[in-house]
Amino acid sequence: MSSLRTDDFDYPLPEALIAQAPAEPRDSCRLMVVHRQSGLIEHRVFREIGGYLQAGDVLVANETRVRAARLVGAKARTGGAAEVLLLSRREDLAGDGSVWECLVKPGRRLRPGAQVEFRRGGARAAAESPVVLTATIEDYLADQKGGRVVRLAPAGSLTIGQAVDAAGTLPLPPYINGYTGDMGLYQTVYANDRPNSAAAPTAGLHFTPALIDELRRKGVGWETVELEVGLDTFRLVEEDDPADHAMHTERYSVGEAAIRAIERAQAEGHRAIAVGTTSVRSLESAWDEEAGRLEPRELATTDLFLLPGSAFHVVDAMITNFHVPRSTLMMLVSAFAGRELIMEAYAKAIEAGYRFLSFGDAMLIV
Repeated sequence: MSSLRTDDFDYPLPEALIAQAPAEPRDSCRLMVVHRQSGLIEHRVFREIGGYLQAGDVLVANETRVRAARLVGAKARTGGAAEVLLLSRREDLAGDGSVWECLVKPGRRLRPGAQVEFRRGGARAAAESPVVLTATIEDYLADQKGGRVVRLAPAGSLTIGQAVDAAGTLPLPPYINGYTGDMGLYQTVYANDRPNSAAAPTAGLHFTPALIDELRRKGVGWETVELEVGLDTFRLVEEDDPADHAMHTERYSVGEAAIRAIERAQAEGHRAIAVGTTSVRSLESAWDEEAGRLEPRELATTDLFLLPGSAFHVVDAMITNFHVPRSTLMMLVSAFAGRELIMEAYAKAIEAGYRFLSFGDAMLIV
């Protein structure tokens, strides 16, 4: 048993500070700058971040795209409303991508054998809109409340991806209620064309194309990795001892170009700055302890859990949002900056009225 307790990463988050809509424009959100060595905490605007970056530094962002993973439809037998949230493919059960782990509603009524139909246009589709996708419940997920294994069957000549895109919407976190704005603001401006994630890498939402161009002109490098974000990333730790928490695996890729850029920057005395905790986990997972260097990864899996006392081999600074209490993400940023400094920063953020969680404000830890 470790000396750390999950209660050590708890804090009182006022509901009024949970952001219900993104800042517009993206880079107009607030930015807290936390200096690890001195303990200094500064308050800025995100578009001013270039003042803390130097020519030769390299930013490393997670380029994953959020898929239209929230499917709202009707039970085929009764017509009752039902919802499926796609979490991760089960390639071990079907190589064609048709079998998925999901969260379902209503959980108690969607048992193995039940079928749910989804129409083109998603939750707002008219009754005459064609059914484009059917989900058949195959099994329970023992470690997830409301979790199921489902088999997807697209209609006609549609592929599974096309059917999901036609019927689904982006899955905003459950603490965002009634958002009716531009759903594109829940994608990063640099996302690739492969919709593989169940949630956005939210630290990257604050960047605009103009800000990225400005930083590049300053001499700051821009590289990308990919980690397919699963909802378990945001799951609260329920065990008293965080070391007892089981991290679920996520797929990630780190390419040669990013590795060369990081190695060159650090060899010249500059920094690798991770944009978001998913980029941190990708880079630190790609570190080969035996070789003492980063190694390329292509669709590798990681269950890396960074707690205070964990070593950081690659990341010199990070950009992140303000995270849910008692989460693995609180533990990760505490591992990087020190728990006491992070708790002080969060207390100051609450006092100053910062906006928290996915649509909220940002923190730069240097």
